[in-house]
Amino acid sequence: MELRILFGRVRLTKLEIQILEQQFPYYARLSEKHKKEFREKLAVILTTKSFIGRGGLRIVSPEMKILIGATMVMVTFGWKDLRLPHFSKILIYPDTYYSTISRQYHRGEVNPRYGIIVMSWNCFLNGMENQKDGVNLGIHEVAHALKLENQIYYNDECEFFNPEVYRSFQVLASEEIQKIKAGDQTVFRSNGGIDHDEFFAVGLETFFEKPHEFFEYNPELYGTLVRLMRQDPRVWIGTRS
Repeated sequence: MELRILFGRVRLTKLEIQILEQQFPYYARLSEKHKKEFREKLAVILTTKSFIGRGGLRIVSPEMKILIGATMVMVTFGWKDLRLPHFSKILIYPDTYYSTISRQYHRGEVNPRYGIIVMSWNCFLNGMENQKDGVNLGIHEVAHALKLENQIYYNDECEFFNPEVYRSFQVLASEEIQKIKAGDQTVFRSNGGIDHDEFFAVGLETFFEKPHEFFEYNPELYGTLVRLMRQDPRVWIGTRS
């Protein structure tokens, strides 16, 4: 990807900013001040991560880098300098891929041992196509990476979650996990009932894509996530129709 360096700082090109404006609604809804902050953080992500094609994907396009990188910025936007340094490689498959480890087909995964986030580009785009269904592969995998990064103590980023708020979230999450397992109707999709790791990822998908429904369903849990993530998506997303 072409990046322009000005006074020692990396800046996005006009084409890259156009991709953000046209294809990433979260960015498009921000104020000019927050857009500038978003671009600066995205530039850091793009220059500190390696985006690598796999499974026959020979060329990683600017669109792929911008949209995946922007998802990382969106999820971490509540922290000025958080950039998930442990996860330095983003592997991109054209579609679902077969894992020789799990012997299953995957849409995406996070490998903390090797510092890798893996995504199927087709599944990533499907997740972005409907911004209101609470299903978004990019958010899901970045959420897993975020939760793991908080626990990795040998790099510059760890324990950025407020401990008291995180404990409150865990208690409320346990209640929701039990509801999902019992088959009760909730705002979360069924995968959230697997365990706490999956609930966090599914919870963030719902948080960013269905914030008004989430708040109406469980304002206490939603408020806890607002404090934990240090942002409120309802500010960026207008009242639901």
